[in-house]
Amino acid sequence: MDFELTEEQRIVQRNVHRFMVKEIEPLAEQIDREDKFPPGIWKKLGDLGFLGATVAEEYGGSGFDLLTAVLVMEQMARTCPALAVSYGAHANLCADNLSRNANEELKRKYLPGLCSGDLVGCLALTEPNAGSDAVNIRTTARRDGDDFLLNGSKMFITNAPVGDIFLTYAKTEPDKKAKGITAFVVEKDFPGLSIPKKLNKMGNRGSPTGEVVFEDCRVPARNVVGKLNEGIKVMMGGLDVERAFYGGECLGIAEGAFELGLKYSKERDQFGEIICNFQMIKAKLADMYTEIEAARGLVYRAAVMADKAQRGGKGTEVHKLAAAAILFAAETARRVSNHAVQIHGGYGYMLEFPVNRFYRDAKLYEIGAGTSEIRRLVIANEIISKGLDYV
Repeated sequence: MDFELTEEQRIVQRNVHRFMVKEIEPLAEQIDREDKFPPGIWKKLGDLGFLGATVAEEYGGSGFDLLTAVLVMEQMARTCPALAVSYGAHANLCADNLSRNANEELKRKYLPGLCSGDLVGCLALTEPNAGSDAVNIRTTARRDGDDFLLNGSKMFITNAPVGDIFLTYAKTEPDKKAKGITAFVVEKDFPGLSIPKKLNKMGNRGSPTGEVVFEDCRVPARNVVGKLNEGIKVMMGGLDVERAFYGGECLGIAEGAFELGLKYSKERDQFGEIICNFQMIKAKLADMYTEIEAARGLVYRAAVMADKAQRGGKGTEVHKLAAAAILFAAETARRVSNHAVQIHGGYGYMLEFPVNRFYRDAKLYEIGAGTSEIRRLVIANEIISKGLDYV
């Protein structure tokens, strides 16, 4: 297996990192404190070609493979995880999903705006009573002539307060459970859609999160994504891609925290000695590096395999591998950011020091995009039912 990135991928890496250092890093503390991004940032991401990373060029995208898109996510999170959260919801959960599942009319209507940054995309799936148990959503969609009327509510929806396009899941035949779910594109201006409040989060501040309410929200039948009552295929079809994609954010969080911890350890003097010379600090630094590189191998491999499976390749192990990648990467981000705070000592507990932001931001990925507990169940069930293939 070739573990070397292509020159094109390295150029993309450098371009994202350069943008983040120049445009975002000076504002990262302000973004966290004020819980909002400065105007114009989204459009700049579109101009650079990042918002439609995996979308075909004919729809305004960049046509990247999944690994290259993961590299974009990783470099964003290395500087500002909050921006990466919003980027992921837009580029992966919304735009990429539409590019793979929507009909030609919907693709041409929505993808160019999503890729340019003129539109902000969201995934409206999670509900107050349905998180990991996504099949038991309660939002309904009832046929009414040429439209559907949606009723229900969604919770913890990334980008909702600023969203233009909501890829929404609803029960069209509630009695059929998983076989009665349909996916829709819902525009923010459709009558009956409202965003009652923006949620106040512990971490990833700056990435707007909100509740979405549908009250007889009228959605044209032509806005069905995929086939009627086959929304579960849309939902599950991109799950491995999503896990690999968000594994890239976890990797970036760990890298950003590690860089801060290493830098501080080479500057802080205690007992007449720079603390990076202390054996316990060296042990932490070694562990942080090792976990990050192990996570990198899992995440990059999962991205390559998910891409192949998505396009008809073998990908026989991708389901459990993608779950393992985000499980390990998320827990690595939490452990590494914890070590980085510890290296900073009391200063790491102060809001003025950026390391605490990575610590707070890291926790999301043991909860969001499927909890660590659910990921372990996925891996174990795959191993038990299909066995292992080490040759």
